[in-house]
Amino acid sequence: MNRLPLRVRQISECFREKSLDPGSVVELTLAAIDRQKTLNAFVRVATTKALQQAEQSRERWNRNAPRDVNLDGVTVAVKDNFCTKGLHTTCASRMLENFVPTYSATVVDRLEQRGAILLGKTNLDQFGMGSGCVDSIFGPTRNSWSENLADDQFRIAGGSSGGSAVAVAAGLCYAALGSDTGGSTRNPASYCGIVGLKPTYGLLSRHGLIPLVNSMDVPGIMTRTIEDCAIVLNAIAGPDDRDSTTVKRPFLPIKLDSSFVKGLRVGIPREYHCEGLDKEVLECWTRVADLLERAGATVTSVSMPYTASSIFVYSILNQCEVSSNMARYDGIEYGHRSKEDASTEQLYAKTRAEGFNSVVKNRILSGNYFLLRRNYDKYFEKALKVRRLIAEDFVRAFNDVDILLTPTTLSDAPLYKDFIRSNNRDQCAVQDFCTQSANMAGIPALSLPISLSSRRLPLSLQLMGDHFSEELLLRVGAWIEKEVDFLANYSEHR
Repeated sequence: MNRLPLRVRQISECFREKSLDPGSVVELTLAAIDRQKTLNAFVRVATTKALQQAEQSRERWNRNAPRDVNLDGVTVAVKDNFCTKGLHTTCASRMLENFVPTYSATVVDRLEQRGAILLGKTNLDQFGMGSGCVDSIFGPTRNSWSENLADDQFRIAGGSSGGSAVAVAAGLCYAALGSDTGGSTRNPASYCGIVGLKPTYGLLSRHGLIPLVNSMDVPGIMTRTIEDCAIVLNAIAGPDDRDSTTVKRPFLPIKLDSSFVKGLRVGIPREYHCEGLDKEVLECWTRVADLLERAGATVTSVSMPYTASSIFVYSILNQCEVSSNMARYDGIEYGHRSKEDASTEQLYAKTRAEGFNSVVKNRILSGNYFLLRRNYDKYFEKALKVRRLIAEDFVRAFNDVDILLTPTTLSDAPLYKDFIRSNNRDQCAVQDFCTQSANMAGIPALSLPISLSSRRLPLSLQLMGDHFSEELLLRVGAWIEKEVDFLANYSEHR
């Protein structure tokens, strides 16, 4: 893969100049995926489809008629909870291990319409329920920055979109789709040293994204650079008649040609300086705040008082919606079906017992408990009220500042053996601390890599903005990206 450029625009320029063609790029990429199988980034490689798409793209470039001057022939990967026509979509669960959709998710379809080449599906925590990419029927994904990939000595990729993050970080594709319910795009992006964007709720269609938490789920974008992220966002954003949650106003393409920070008002939330924040992350946070201030931005402290409650609220609402969404998996119409079907009740029970792992079962049980008539007011309704207060924290903050600057994760990527010592619920409470409140408020958030820790692992920060402020976040992110020049680390990494 060392022969290939790092950026989307660079590879597209190579296609235009005929110094490379999509076919040779796909062949090199497929060989690299095979060599790096140990990472377990891909759960299914669409070899035949990718080669066919590459040949079609080559013909278009030979006629100087690409579908999109930036994306035609560019390799992408898709998290395995997005439906892909004719290609297995499993959610890394036994429940759907043989499910082949008859249609593609809107965001996947829009990428392919622009000429992007789908290499395959990437690993995740089962049904997106996790923050390490370790709870999959295909096994854990290994972070490509790990010092040691053997046994339990590797670093986690982050989750739940860990496979997509590793695919991009390891140079196996130029962009990948993840999903983000409480940080599932930004968390692995942080640990893997790439850019991860969680857009405003409703900006990207959720049609074809197998739901976890309908009120928080959004498709996420993972790339190596801010510019690449903007290119993908411009291709897939906008209204969709098949998804009633998308905003109806037309999407105006984002431009990054005037990145500047002078006069920008940057807020530093005090509550994000929390217990467990690693010293090196704090130093990274301080460094970037100082960079912004020296460039003419106004950096001020702000308060987000309900941040401390947000992880508990998120946990309750997550499990309530999970219990509802998982009810569709009953062994009747699609998915795994138990052979023990003496009665309808037994079929349901055995199918779910066999098809779901313990993490999914626990969330279903907890959600049903919270939704019991005697508990509804005490848990679910109260959580909805606090969610409103969390959203109002952001409204007040954005009256005084333009963006918020926070850590993405509290440390660099943990070792797998250390990560699995805690249960899924406890790990999510730690890993999602800085990220999940953005989902409850529906606002956009961007994670970008800043530097390497003393262990030579990526450290990242997060930018959050008001609804539909993606262009501002990406412009500020592009300025920071240029100042810190993290991309230079990829020469060594690859």
